[in-house]
Amino acid sequence: MADEVLRGYRESIDNIDAALVFMLAERFKITQAVGRHKAETGLPPADPNREDAQIARLRRLAADAHLDPEFSEKFLRFIIDEVIRHHEGMR
Repeated sequence: MADEVLRGYRESIDNIDAALVFMLAERFKITQAVGRHKAETGLPPADPNREDAQIARLRRLAADAHLDPEFSEKFLRFIIDEVIRHHEGMR
């Protein structure tokens, strides 16, 4: 019985992990389009004001979801840094 419970939890985790991967893939498709637009129009790869606003918004969402805001900020910062790295490569 306990193994069935654990298996159910792990199956849920696996499904959530898969959803996260697909959501990140979709997000990166959109940020690639943003990067192309920025490169074509001469905009800088990074937008610190937008980044700060996104981090503040995600921290609020995390708090509402009872998730550690520090963790959510680190997670988003990692994603933002990757996006900027890709945008810089488009120049």
